[in-house]
This record gives sequence, structure tokens and C-alpha cells, in this order.
Amino acid sequence: MNEFLQTNILDFPKTWQFQLGDVVDEAVSAFSRDHRGGITVIKRMIIMGVGAIRWLLSTVPWFMLVILVAFLALRLTKKWRLSALYSVLLIFVGCCGLWEHMLETLSVVIAGVILCMLFGFPLGVLLAMSKRANSILRPVLDTMQTMPSWVYLVPAVILFSVGTTPALLATTIYAIVPMIRLTSHGLIYVDAEMLEAAQAFGSTRLQALAKVQIPQAMPTIMTGVNQTIMMAMSMVVTCSLIGAGGLGMEILLATNRVEMGKALLPGVCIVIIAIILDRLTQAAVRKSEVAPDV
Repeated sequence: MNEFLQTNILDFPKTWQFQLGDVVDEAVSAFSRDHRGGITVIKRMIIMGVGAIRWLLSTVPWFMLVILVAFLALRLTKKWRLSALYSVLLIFVGCCGLWEHMLETLSVVIAGVILCMLFGFPLGVLLAMSKRANSILRPVLDTMQTMPSWVYLVPAVILFSVGTTPALLATTIYAIVPMIRLTSHGLIYVDAEMLEAAQAFGSTRLQALAKVQIPQAMPTIMTGVNQTIMMAMSMVVTCSLIGAGGLGMEILLATNRVEMGKALLPGVCIVIIAIILDRLTQAAVRKSEVAPDV
């Protein structure tokens, strides 16, 4: 009797179960085989792009980068103490022997944020302008935002093997959602009276978008950039599992060797970089909140 209940009532019927994961894996693998040439071109372009950013960062002397960050902090926050603090924190990263690893991490983050802005901003505008596109893409964005970050690593590796390319792809997909959402949100909730005034003066829909909606929504859009940077920073560390170098790889290697001290310093350096990027972009958001002239 107990066996009957276990087999027929308590357990979910095995005949109803299907292996959707195997189907998806086969489809991704088949796509990778059939489009190997195009995938190779994309991989080379990504490697060249990240390499160019990495080269640009490495050609700047370390003290010039520190001065640049201090200048930006002073310009955006008007607080010399914060400027001095950020300089000291960056020098601390160099004293830990992790300056080159920091630049490698930053190159992937910068490339990922650029891609998120290039694709996320137009998609956000599309969602704000089209109710049909909003109804179609909103569930997709909800799924992307709630999906565990680890899930993005597998298809990226299947398509591009391991290294910088799958890391950048996974980072972009993971971090693009706030850029799309906040761009759309900012454009939708622009003051209706301003739009009516623009239309009354003969502005077309595109002119109103470019001259009224986007400038008025800029603080919200900049908040989306801020959130995208933070999510890209967290994802780049996770991408060390698929061969992305930088600070994340140092943490992974130290963790595998059970070396707490060597894992702690890169973790602290990641926190430092994340704090500096977050505070600078937040200051840029506050600066953009000054109402532009229409």
C-alpha cells in the first residue's frame, strides 16, 4: 500500500517529465557548430576591443590615473577629502601588487558597460515608445533579472570556449537589464506638461524625444548606468570561473589553494574599485539632476 502511494500519488509521475535541458544544450551546440565562422569573427572583435581598452589603461602612468580619479572626484563632489581618499585607496591597490589585475578587471567592466549602453539605451527607448514592445520584452527582462548569474556562463562557454569573450558576453547579458529598465522608466515618467508644450510648438515625436524626454530623464538614465556598472563588477568576478583574468581570478586561485590572506586582498581591492565607481557615478547622477533648459 505504501509503495502504491509512493509510486502513484506522492511522487510526481515520471512519464510526465521531460529533459528540456538536453534539448537546449543540443540546440546551442548545433548553433555553435553551424555558425563557427561568425562566432570566430565576433570573438576576435571582442578580444581586440577589450585588448584596446586594456592597452589604453596600461599606457597611462599609474600616478596619472590616480590624479585623474582625484580630479573627477573633486569636480563631481566638490569635496577634497573624498578626492584624497580615493587616491589613497587606489595607491593601496598598487601596494597590494594588484594594479595590473585591477586594470584587467576594469577593461572587461568598461567594455561590458559600453555594450550595455549601446544596446540597452535603444531598447529602453523602444520600450518607452511602444506598448507592444514593452509587453513583449518585459517578461524577458523579468526572466533575465531573476535568473542566477551562473546560468549565463554555460551558453557563453559553449559558444566561445573559455576566456575573455564569454566573460564579456555573460557580463553584458547580466548587467544590461537595469540600463533598459531605468531608461524606459525615465522616459515614460517625464512631465506630461513639458511634452504637451513641445508638441504645441510643433515638435515631432522624435524631436520631443531628443530635446525633452531624454534630457529630462537623464538622472534616471544615469542611475541605470550606475546600476549597470555595479552589476558588471559583480559578474566579472563570477566570470573568473570561465577564464576571465583580473582580480576575480586571483580570488579563485587563492580559494582553490585555501589561502585566506591571498583571497582577502583581491576582494578588498574589488570593493575599493566598486566603491569608487559607485560614488563617482552617483555624483554624476546628482549633477545631472539640474533641470536642463527646454
